[in-house]
Amino acid sequence: MQGFFLSFEGVDGSGKSTQARMLAETLRARGHEVVLTREPGGSPGAEDIRRLVLEGDPARWSAETEILLFTAARRDHLEKTIRPALARGAVVICDRFADSTRIFQGITRGDLTQTVDRLHALMIGTEPDLTVLIDIDPEIGLSRAVARRGGEMRFEDMGLAFQKRARAGFLALAENHKTRFRVIAGDAAPEAVAARVLESVTPHLPQD
Repeated sequence: MQGFFLSFEGVDGSGKSTQARMLAETLRARGHEVVLTREPGGSPGAEDIRRLVLEGDPARWSAETEILLFTAARRDHLEKTIRPALARGAVVICDRFADSTRIFQGITRGDLTQTVDRLHALMIGTEPDLTVLIDIDPEIGLSRAVARRGGEMRFEDMGLAFQKRARAGFLALAENHKTRFRVIAGDAAPEAVAARVLESVTPHLPQD
């Protein structure tokens, strides 16, 4: 059996985590086995790395070091969680995957795109079957993220200009990979956005 791998992407505060959770609940109610996971994280080893990269001073790591840390976390996540779930036919919904590394480390703090892509090809070699990009004004997203302020604020603390570059990068990535990406406007109530997501995703899902 082969499952279906779906990722959610977007700037911080876009609502993608909420949408990933709402979609998982809907698909479970329809009879799918769903594994809802996240990056960085999703396996014990990757969760350990998550605390290293998302907490602390924004200048704690260079972009190059972050690429190595995120790739290490992703490899463990892939081995321990994603591949086993897909092998038994589950729908895997992942809050962020490699596209986030392509944007947050690959282009927002310099041109490291080739480094990200080469390491991804060497150590990961997997892309989602479908990626949902929740698009929102970075100023709105950042205000949401700051309002819910917790311990994992390294990237939010990099400021609005960083988030604007990230949004532009995500939209350019979606334009270059139209067959994989679905861009959903996130400027509505969560239920309305969820309906848009479900409409876009349903035709691609395996039938139970």
